[in-house]
Amino acid sequence: MPDRAQPRRTVAIVGGGPAGLVAAERLAAAGLQVDLYERTASVGRKFLLAGKGGLNLTHGEARPGFDARYGAAAATVGGWLDRFDAAALRAWAAGLGVDTFVGSSGRVFPRDLKAGPLMRAWVRRLKAAGVRLHMHHRWLGWDGAAALRFATPSGEAVVRADAVLFALGGGSWAKLGSDGAWTAAFGARGIGVAPLQPANCGFECDWSPVFVERFAGAPVKPVAARTGGSGAAMQQGEFVVTRHGVEGSLVYALSASLRDALVRDGIATLELDLLPGRSVDAVHAALLRPANGRSRTEQWRRQLGLAGVRAGLARELLDPATLADPARLAPALKTVPVPLRRTRPIDEAISTAGGVRFAALDGALMLRALPGQFCAGEMLDWDAPTGGYLLTACFASGVVAADGVLAWLGR
Repeated sequence: MPDRAQPRRTVAIVGGGPAGLVAAERLAAAGLQVDLYERTASVGRKFLLAGKGGLNLTHGEARPGFDARYGAAAATVGGWLDRFDAAALRAWAAGLGVDTFVGSSGRVFPRDLKAGPLMRAWVRRLKAAGVRLHMHHRWLGWDGAAALRFATPSGEAVVRADAVLFALGGGSWAKLGSDGAWTAAFGARGIGVAPLQPANCGFECDWSPVFVERFAGAPVKPVAARTGGSGAAMQQGEFVVTRHGVEGSLVYALSASLRDALVRDGIATLELDLLPGRSVDAVHAALLRPANGRSRTEQWRRQLGLAGVRAGLARELLDPATLADPARLAPALKTVPVPLRRTRPIDEAISTAGGVRFAALDGALMLRALPGQFCAGEMLDWDAPTGGYLLTACFASGVVAADGVLAWLGR
């Protein structure tokens, strides 16, 4: 008798962000039938919104410096990057017809800076490879046999597959599908999940009404900053004063350490160098020059180039005795403390920390409690700053999890 053909193995992917999509592509290329389930009307919605101001795909920083950006998870994420790093991500984009370049900051962008053309080309390639996309499918959890339950426009559906890969995202930008609701189902199943927390987020502080009225929305630059009490070197960049506090790229770069200080101590301090191009001695010398009848504001502007919101921050945050004494003011302008009371709400954050603990997964990102079911992307317990690091690790984890699926299914 002739041999009967083996049935085609099936994989269900839950979540249509970059981690889920790259896993779908890799698994379909290996000959598996891939069905991807997404709760919203289209895939890659957060990816597309993040690219509205210019898609920052990855970063040109060399390793191991690149790996160090992942903090406590550097060793784990570094292992993912060994499989799929920034160079591999740029080569993947080139395969979709999207050339990239390294900007002056080291960030890597598509030539046209747009996310839309890349996403459209990617979806076309996925469909051509046989990936079936199921929109408006919200994952509800598992049934008694560990099959997947979905709420759909036609009612509840149960899906069984030979392997499952979850890429459910974190807990920010709920309107785009990442609301963290999956954590309850995972917790009920006994899977270790670290609480989701804001990452790359803004912080609140107690500005005076006068300061808010004058400076809310103002960009602060040039400036350098660090987490107060850390003893770390100042990082130069820029941020924005908001009605509630501070946000922007420089704040996001420090957000993990600031958030941890808030959790530990109930308060955190953002320490500012308002004059990053000048030494304390140079600032002191400038402050000792004769005022010739000029106001303090005018003297700061003429002698130090300190004006606008930066001068406003000094007046807001330093006490009157320090402002009046050049010997005290010079070092104070290099270490202005901004007391932070809390993070902004998690839904405003660019990303989240926390998620499925690595102890709940094996090295292939398979859930120890549910053999054959894998996790990838931002739903895992790691953190990264903006600048392309977050997106690169999402892709890399999707590749690692997809390879884990292939190994599990004997491919």
